[in-house]
Amino acid sequence: MVELVVGSRASQLARAQVREFLAPVRERYPDLVIRHRVILEDGDLDRKAALREVSERGGGSAFSTHQVAALLNREVDVVVHSLKDLPTENPDGLTLLPPPPRADVRDALCGGTLNALPAGARVGTSAARRIAQLLHVRPDLRPERIRGNVPTRLARLRTLDAVVVAAAGLHRIDRAEEIGELLPVGLFPPSPGQGALGIQVREDHALARELLDHTGDLDTDAEVRAERAMLAELHGGCSVPVGAFATTAAGGILTLHGQVTSVDGARQVEARLSGSAAAPEKLGLAVAGLLLDQDADRILAETRALARPR
Repeated sequence: MVELVVGSRASQLARAQVREFLAPVRERYPDLVIRHRVILEDGDLDRKAALREVSERGGGSAFSTHQVAALLNREVDVVVHSLKDLPTENPDGLTLLPPPPRADVRDALCGGTLNALPAGARVGTSAARRIAQLLHVRPDLRPERIRGNVPTRLARLRTLDAVVVAAAGLHRIDRAEEIGELLPVGLFPPSPGQGALGIQVREDHALARELLDHTGDLDTDAEVRAERAMLAELHGGCSVPVGAFATTAAGGILTLHGQVTSVDGARQVEARLSGSAAAPEKLGLAVAGLLLDQDADRILAETRALARPR
């Protein structure tokens, strides 16, 4: 009997992502026995501390460390992540498979539209990137950091004027009716990898790689590799205000838009470049270089300094 053990976080969204990923696998291999194992992460257990603090305390990522450990310890065969939550470097012995086709990459403003929000409106989000981008467009807004799964954050609409979450998550848990406005990617490029699944396996697990070989989408793979290479070159992570969005066009042309914004929204640098989809990391490094030429490293250093405990 062939069995595949799939790990993920416990949230409604994580379970939906597993179902989405496994649907074509079950169809292709109807006799395959698949078990789903829920793995709690530090970011799920501590919803009060800042994500940077949770990550530093646990010595890894707030949303992937324990799943990675389960994979390395052979407790699971594959882990389905939200790709934007994963560090840009894989631990030794692990690899990312090409992800399935990407969902909507945009951020969703729930509770109204950006132009209709009153002066001084309180907008909930836990992401430094979203806070910085919002303040760049509407410096009068009052961002409030909120934590928790998507339903928990939506519940804060009772006390806040709006919240910002990933559109992909709302669609995956059937809460798209909450969307007041989809923020344009030209002004609000998402977190690198947003909307894509991160399918992580052990490099030596030949059977798992064979069973899952058909699930990947080559365009999505090139896009997220370019975005993550840019982020890695900037020495960024999920706690820095970096946006990136890559698109593929006919003829294998890949275009990457990168953006870095100061936490207060006052300064913003951007770069856009096209290259071959066959060399996405090269494009990501080139766009990062253009951003660094505009002092992106200084903006990011100031962001990290502000985030340190005092």
